[in-house]
Amino acid sequence: MNVEGVLFDLDGTLLDTAPDLGAALNHLLVKENLSTLPLELIRPVASHGAKGLIDLGFGKNIDATFFAELRQSLLDYYSANICEHTNLFDGVAEILAELDAKHIPWGVVTNKPGWLTDPLLADFSEFSSARCIISGDTLPVRKPDPAPLFHAAELLGVAANSCIYVGDAERDIEAGRRAGMTTMLAAYGYIAEHDTPETWQADISVSHPDELSLWLLENLQGI
Repeated sequence: MNVEGVLFDLDGTLLDTAPDLGAALNHLLVKENLSTLPLELIRPVASHGAKGLIDLGFGKNIDATFFAELRQSLLDYYSANICEHTNLFDGVAEILAELDAKHIPWGVVTNKPGWLTDPLLADFSEFSSARCIISGDTLPVRKPDPAPLFHAAELLGVAANSCIYVGDAERDIEAGRRAGMTTMLAAYGYIAEHDTPETWQADISVSHPDELSLWLLENLQGI
């Protein structure tokens, strides 16, 4: 494969943000005198944003005004506690260091808004060498639209069809395919029981970052 640059999703691919997102949801549930949810129920929807979390905790048919209030409260709490329990997935630090050592350009394309992405990544020195950080509000559109991936490839200085995009959600694989990139499913990420990743048509699937590391070592030569 002619892969010269690597782009990653963030939540569920590089960072395990589910514990802090789950804490924000459970904070809301306690405020509303409802039972908290275990992390194993929250983890699969952790990359679906505030709406996915609120739908899980409160149901999908709540009043729009109440939903807006819950969403703001969740985001306020999460923003104030954004990196209490979030960590890199095992093996990710080594992957990023290897890419840097081989002088392979890499970056992040996430749907997380910049006002959350930037302070979160500031807590991890591993991201200081990223060639680009594209957040959900960097452009007028976000994944599954391919425009953020095209923009990221341009910032890497690599043709889109010479990039690989790694993500754990259907929108990631769709965006990567529409951009003409090689797509890799991070099957260790936030995938719910009702998801059907076998239909997403990812080019490659890995069940642990170690498999991702091995693939990169075999397919990226660097300069």
